[in-house]
Amino acid sequence: MSALHLSVSLFISSLMVIVILLIREIFKYQLSSKWKYNLWFLLFIALLIPYLPTQLLSFGGKLTGNGIQYSNPAQADITNENPQLNNESWMNDFSTSVHRLDFTVLDPVFTILWIAGMLVMIILAMHAWIKLWQLKKSASAIANTEILSIFEQCKQRLNVSNSLVLMESQRIKSPLMFGIFKPCIILPRYAEVWLSTEEIKYILLHELHHYKNKDVAINYLTVLFQILYWFNPLIWMAFREMRLDREIACDSAVLHTLNQPQHVAYGNTIIKLADKSRLPKHFAMVNQIASSKKQIKKRMERIAYFKTDTKLVKVKSILIFILLAGFVVSQVPIVSAMPYDDRIDFDNGQTVNEDLSAYFNGYEGSFVLYDVQKKQYNIYNKDKSTLRVSPNSTFKIYSALFALESEVITRKDNFMKWNGQSYPYQSWNQNHNLQTAMENSVTWYFQQMDKMLQKKNIEAYTERIEYGNQNLSGGIEEYWLESSLKISPIEQVQTLKKFYTNQFGFDEKNINIVKNAIKLEARKSSTLYGKTGTGTVNSQNVNGWFIGFVETDNTTYFFATNIESDNHASGSIAADITKSILHNKGIY
Repeated sequence: MSALHLSVSLFISSLMVIVILLIREIFKYQLSSKWKYNLWFLLFIALLIPYLPTQLLSFGGKLTGNGIQYSNPAQADITNENPQLNNESWMNDFSTSVHRLDFTVLDPVFTILWIAGMLVMIILAMHAWIKLWQLKKSASAIANTEILSIFEQCKQRLNVSNSLVLMESQRIKSPLMFGIFKPCIILPRYAEVWLSTEEIKYILLHELHHYKNKDVAINYLTVLFQILYWFNPLIWMAFREMRLDREIACDSAVLHTLNQPQHVAYGNTIIKLADKSRLPKHFAMVNQIASSKKQIKKRMERIAYFKTDTKLVKVKSILIFILLAGFVVSQVPIVSAMPYDDRIDFDNGQTVNEDLSAYFNGYEGSFVLYDVQKKQYNIYNKDKSTLRVSPNSTFKIYSALFALESEVITRKDNFMKWNGQSYPYQSWNQNHNLQTAMENSVTWYFQQMDKMLQKKNIEAYTERIEYGNQNLSGGIEEYWLESSLKISPIEQVQTLKKFYTNQFGFDEKNINIVKNAIKLEARKSSTLYGKTGTGTVNSQNVNGWFIGFVETDNTTYFFATNIESDNHASGSIAADITKSILHNKGIY
């Protein structure tokens, strides 16, 4: 459990508790007892979301900071990192630094504390379960025919046909129910001595309503979330309130089955039981009709003012529940913004795995090459080649294509005026067209195009070309900058191949315009096309890309190289690695 994960879990769980408590208070006269209790089931969903695989969530992305900083990925001064690339008229490998809080150094500490707390909670839960098991073992089946007859009458009244054991024990003085697979209701031994038959009936009706509502299973679910969220005091408070709402809902359900004069007798029965000894507070896996004096007072107030729910109250309750459910769904993007390993499935019979580690000295990385003529993949580090990471400036290939296709820019009209903002690269502080913007990797140019194109249209295009995870939740200016949009090296190659052969069905002229914009070098028998990309987070270069293709007389090769490090990964270094590999393979 990372520090970020714990922080997000704490935030969402606390926010959800506060919202539910506010809704209970604001709409206390519009909510029926049943639906007031049902609101807490939405808390379970909210608590579960941070522990779901992020791949299952349709939103996503990384949490980034407020604003962006433009910095050279290579060095402190404003120069291109690789003089060799400059000499060969390659594109400048400039990048944009995004900022976010880095809690990773605290991850081991938080993980240990979280696990230690869970272990303590598990021990307490196991201790409570053992005590209950011992209690059940000490209990015996009730032989009193009058009580058994009342029990059967209550079951018939509530349409309970499943097997449910009625037992008694001298170790308790207050009735309780527990057990998922073999549920049982345990009464105090000799309860018939100090309780009337009517009072026993009220008790059994109450416990049978718990049984019908699957409240025992809910108890175990509550214990599970208390273990996972032991560090959040609001969760403990929430579950205490939830148990109160459950008892009030159960009281209301019983009162619906009784006539008006019996309501007072039912309330007196609860008060009578409240004076008896109760189980320890950590016995959260049982349902008890008795509760604390504070809760008893609230239950008595609800019993005293009990009214049958009108249709209007039921409709209002359902609408409030739907409103809160919508709020829960709105929390999904926050959770899915957490970093995670997103991998694709790749299984191609025409694949050669290579050991190219000598080229990647000091870097975690991968290399993917596809030979069109042989229809063969050559892959170094398959594990990394299937891992999705941010595309950074390599996405500018498709950003340009989308803008051309939607006529935000055209072949003749793709000029954009510099807005006067000072950037750390001199080449950015001037007007640009598509060709010069691509050559100098001018981020503001492509961000402006995206704004003109609009998010909904970009989403449609990324879905059309099946680009990576197609996730733009990081925002219109940053989704491709170490944020939500991610793609793997294998997907880069596959998408480039489809781009080259125009399997997207775009205007062929637009495809050729973009191809010319990423043309880097031409030799006697081969031409190199490509785009670098550098991911910079908090001024640290953590991600370097070089993708493209080589046209030769006989075939076309598509490639993608990705490298990662704590500080020194950049697109220009990825380009150097790629050129060395292509040269030694005799490709370029």
